[in-house]
Amino acid sequence: MHLANSLLGNPDSAAGLEVLLGGLKLRFVTGSAVAVTGAEGLVTLNGSELPLNKAVRVPPGAVLEFGRALFGLRYYVGVQGGIRQAETPLTEQLRAGAALSFGRPHGHAFPEANHSARRALDPQRPVVVRVSPGPQAQNFDAGTWLRLTSEPWILSPESDRAGARLSGRPLDAVPGPGDAAAEARQARQLVSGAVLLPPSGLPVVALAGHPDTAESPVIAVVRDEDLDLVGQARPGQMVHLLG
Repeated sequence: MHLANSLLGNPDSAAGLEVLLGGLKLRFVTGSAVAVTGAEGLVTLNGSELPLNKAVRVPPGAVLEFGRALFGLRYYVGVQGGIRQAETPLTEQLRAGAALSFGRPHGHAFPEANHSARRALDPQRPVVVRVSPGPQAQNFDAGTWLRLTSEPWILSPESDRAGARLSGRPLDAVPGPGDAAAEARQARQLVSGAVLLPPSGLPVVALAGHPDTAESPVIAVVRDEDLDLVGQARPGQMVHLLG
């Protein structure tokens, strides 16, 4: 989303749309400019293929349509000036016929993007991300960390934008005795990329929609530059956490 906004000259905080796998169709009542990033698939503007990771002018009445994503999971759609909340809150799923408006553009020329594009994930290949020890990593023995960072995991179909749930051979989720056990029951602030170890022993990676706090210990943290790889992985795809 930051890349899409950068291509259009919007601030990073400008609102856009997240499109899961495709299927969305948008009609522009007024002209604007768009940039589509993230997943890769056939995206068309008035029936012609739209180039990805590039700002494109959109004339009034044009229809932007998203085919099924072939690589990656989520498209991101930025509109010049940013999307403004109308009757439909942007945090909710869009419905057919919903109307969205966008703000004023910040100039007429497209700036040079200050975020780099990354090719979308091949769903047939494992996802490899780097992790660092989390604040509660010291509460677990070396064997738990070794298994977390050496054994393969599979992205569970129960994953959502709040958390990527990993399935595999459960880890020992019981922390050490004494203070570590008491600390494990405390609610703690969450950041995107935090790798939680719940009682099930199956890790969960906090994604963009994560809650503010969680009681499960944070055993690791995904590096910021690799976090988008987790967000673009598909259910059933293999995930490797490299420590």
